[in-house]
Amino acid sequence: MVRLTCMLRRKEGLTPEEFHHHWRTVHGPLIAASQSGSHVIRYEQHPRPLDDYSGDGDPGFDGVTVQWFESMASYRAHMAEPDFGEIWQDIERFLDTSRMHFVITHNPHLVMGDDESFPLA
Repeated sequence: MVRLTCMLRRKEGLTPEEFHHHWRTVHGPLIAASQSGSHVIRYEQHPRPLDDYSGDGDPGFDGVTVQWFESMASYRAHMAEPDFGEIWQDIERFLDTSRMHFVITHNPHLVMGDDESFPLA
């Protein structure tokens, strides 16, 4: 299993509410309905709570996205699909791609807890 974890910052000019609304109602469904998204086993959006924004001018990160793939080959196939360009165009509509950070990981080392006792909802 391979996971792509991205730290996201909204595009300048978008409010936190606008960013989170677009991410949830436009971008997520776009990936879910795409051929590119057919390579994704699991797609998670971890939004920053709106009440965590202080208004002090430092936006920090607006959220984290995690996409799970069966393998590196699946990850590469996801980006090679013809409709990935449409997904990337949407990314540029609401994300500051110059300040996006990501890492690809595999085989996590579980230190505490287990999946069954940790609710995702």
